[in-house]
Amino acid sequence: MPTIDIRALVHAYADGTQALRGVDLCIEAGEMVAIVGANGAGKSTLLKHLNGLLLASGGSVHIEGIVLTRASLAEVRRRVGYVFQDADDQLFMPTVQDDVAFGPMNLGLASGEVRARVLAALDAVGASQLAPRAPYRLSGGEKRAVAIAGVLAMAPSILVLDEPSSGLDPAGRRRLIELLDRLPQTRIVATHDLSLVLQLCPRALVLHAGRVVADGAPARLFADAELLRRCQLESPNEGLTPGRPGAN
Repeated sequence: MPTIDIRALVHAYADGTQALRGVDLCIEAGEMVAIVGANGAGKSTLLKHLNGLLLASGGSVHIEGIVLTRASLAEVRRRVGYVFQDADDQLFMPTVQDDVAFGPMNLGLASGEVRARVLAALDAVGASQLAPRAPYRLSGGEKRAVAIAGVLAMAPSILVLDEPSSGLDPAGRRRLIELLDRLPQTRIVATHDLSLVLQLCPRALVLHAGRVVADGAPARLFADAELLRRCQLESPNEGLTPGRPGAN
C-alpha cells in the first residue's frame, strides 16, 4: 500500500479557478519526491491536500491508508508535517525552544517527553545551539532549520515542504540539501529550483495547468527541452550530478 495515494484529485477555489484537474499520484514510504511546475501549475494546492489544509473538490487522498476527510484531519496531521514556504509563518514564540515545543505540548505530552522531542529535533537539523535564541534574530537558513525542527518534533512519518530553498544563500541552501538528504521520513518537496531537484531527488513530478504531465528521474525529465518549454520551466544549471547532495 502506498504511503500517499491520490486518485483523480480535483480542486476548484471559490472564485472558480480550477487548480487541480484530476491528479493521480502514488508515493511509497521513504521516497524523496519533487513536485515542480511554473507559477499557477498547482504545486502549493497539491501540497495543501496532503495534510488537509485544503479538502478535495473531487477525487480522494489516502495517507497511510486513511482517507482524508474532515473527520480524519487530526489523525492525518499527526502523520504529515507541513513546512511553509515562509518560515516566519511558523515561528511565533519568544524562543526557538518554545517554538519547537509548541506542537508536542499541544499533543498533551508529558513535559519530559516534550523536552526530549525538542532536543532531538533541534539536533536533527543541527540547530541545538539556537534553542535560547529569539526566532526573529535568526538568519533565513536558521529560520528554515528551526521550522523543520518544529515539524519533526511532532514525529511525522511524512514531511511536506513548500519551496524550502526560497531566499536561502548558497551556504544555507547547501545545509538544507544535506539535512533533507539524511532525514528518514517520506519527503515531498515543491520547488522552482530544478538544480536542487537534480542534486537531491531521485524522482520528480511535473505539474502543468493542474495536471501531472511527467513523472520520472529528474535528469531525464529536465533533458526534455520540449517538456520544459511547454511547462514554462527553465533548464537547470549544467554539470550537476543527479541525486548527490552538495554537488556544484
